[in-house]
Amino acid sequence: MADSTEGYTDVQYLGLLVPALIAFIAGLVIYPFIIGVNVTDWWKGRSVTPVDHIVTSLGISRMCIQCANTLYLFIYPLLWRNLNSLVITLIGISYDFLISANMWLTSLFSIVLCLKISNFHTRLFLYLRGMIVHRTVYLIGASVLLSAVNSLISLLLTVPQISSGGTYNTTMANAMTDCADINYVYQVTIGVSFPLLFYCISSVLLFSSLYHHTTKMKMSSNLSINLETYYSLMKFVSITFIYNTVYFICYISCIIYYYIYCVNYDWLSIVLDFLTVLHSTYLIYKTAKLRSQMSKVLQNVTDFLFQGKDTETRENIEVVAL
Repeated sequence: MADSTEGYTDVQYLGLLVPALIAFIAGLVIYPFIIGVNVTDWWKGRSVTPVDHIVTSLGISRMCIQCANTLYLFIYPLLWRNLNSLVITLIGISYDFLISANMWLTSLFSIVLCLKISNFHTRLFLYLRGMIVHRTVYLIGASVLLSAVNSLISLLLTVPQISSGGTYNTTMANAMTDCADINYVYQVTIGVSFPLLFYCISSVLLFSSLYHHTTKMKMSSNLSINLETYYSLMKFVSITFIYNTVYFICYISCIIYYYIYCVNYDWLSIVLDFLTVLHSTYLIYKTAKLRSQMSKVLQNVTDFLFQGKDTETRENIEVVAL
């Protein structure tokens, strides 16, 4: 298994690390904040909704992904000569597990929103609403378990090839046969396609329900109805749908690129980190509780900075007066 950093000059490698560190630092601010707010509410006995559970789990999975990716960019160029194929495969499959868990949790987030907000009244929909919404914690565990099973299958498909003497060459002549098992590529692709499918179905249903509802309210000619909330939610669903689609395309592109060229496309991994940070920031902005807490944090930081500046100014005035 090869890494694209092997052929980088120092300047190119530095250019790779700088955006990775920027995304990592931003993630260290965003993800612990999301986790901390919801865990604090749970610890203090406040009401924690199923959506809060999923958002917290998303924060944990995304933080793990970003930490793993950043550590990989730092450690691999230093130790790649001493790592055998099995160790590198385990690292890659662990990363795939975290990505898969993130996608399943994102899909679950969309499904729960659809069930809670949509105004469908069919018997199946009402049954799913009662079953899924009240079992969110178990479904979060099931999402992680599905990701683990998928990663285990990928491992079982890959390890025999390594044990039988298959090597990970970087030459184009052997890339299609020795670099990555096509069954592994199929397995990973199928593993992330199912959560994307569920996500697309739930997002389309939610958007169509909101659109149909706003259309009916417009036709009712009731001027007292405020549609801004519905428009805002439709915008949130659309942006999240675009994010998830782009994320899926980038991730699959990484897998295909590695399968063909036997080289990890590190820039795409950094793009994935930035996409996740941006979406998590947008999630904070659209969630009232998180937005309120973030405003308080920013206000406290601003007050602290200005208080320190005022204190320094007063001290300078006193020195001049003396």
